[in-house]
Amino acid sequence: MRIRIGFDMTYETPAVCPLICLLNVHQRQSAQLEQPDYLRTEPAVPLHTYTDGFGNLCTRLVAPPGRIRITSDAVFHAARAYDPVNSSAIQHEVADLPPDTLEFLLGSRYCETDLLSNEAWRLFGSTAPGWARVQAICDFVHNHIHFGYDKADPTRTAAQAYAQGIGVCRDYTHLAIAFARGLNIPARYCSGYISDVGLPKPYAEQDFCAWMEVYLGGRWWVFDPRNNAPRMGRILMSQGRDAADVPLVHFFGQNAVRDFRVWVDELPD
Repeated sequence: MRIRIGFDMTYETPAVCPLICLLNVHQRQSAQLEQPDYLRTEPAVPLHTYTDGFGNLCTRLVAPPGRIRITSDAVFHAARAYDPVNSSAIQHEVADLPPDTLEFLLGSRYCETDLLSNEAWRLFGSTAPGWARVQAICDFVHNHIHFGYDKADPTRTAAQAYAQGIGVCRDYTHLAIAFARGLNIPARYCSGYISDVGLPKPYAEQDFCAWMEVYLGGRWWVFDPRNNAPRMGRILMSQGRDAADVPLVHFFGQNAVRDFRVWVDELPD
């Protein structure tokens, strides 16, 4: 299926301000784009791209004082299929994990495994290791946190989300990641688009979304504690240890959001 994806964001800065954007489709899915999802700015400024240590495509630019608009519009070809499920996927012993998964066992800025490991074992230690254990984490987090855009807090950590019981998709994801890592399951943070294909109307207003991938049975699998159900049209933009590694836009100075729109719409074949 063909999915139109994109965004239109306007920020205001009081002075010249460098920034980094992680707003492109991740390179492991970029071949599914009909054309490159170039970023455009108004006013036009030089754009420089590079790939970070997590394989994310990053764009550097310098915003002039005043308003800067950042946009992109592209078409993505996605399989008409839900996120794969494998209930028999096993949990690996730490000694058997590939080296490149080990950093996703460690605590990070928003996922305090040192504060939550004992609680993870108390809540989930009796569950069967592997897929069932991760699903138990997602079920718990999905029911424990009350979602609301008015509950968003860019500095809330996993431990705070657990204590407060409120948040947005990044908080669900941080808490589930922290629990998984506390149980010796590699887990990484993902950001991107999720379509409403397959869901009943009316659709909610579109936004970027966060979910996690966990390493089970020799590969990474998608788990989404916010929605807690397989979805169609999930499109990865960036991945890292937590949201600190993958900000949509990172400003090196003061800024304010003036407009923010996202679209993820199925198109006729």
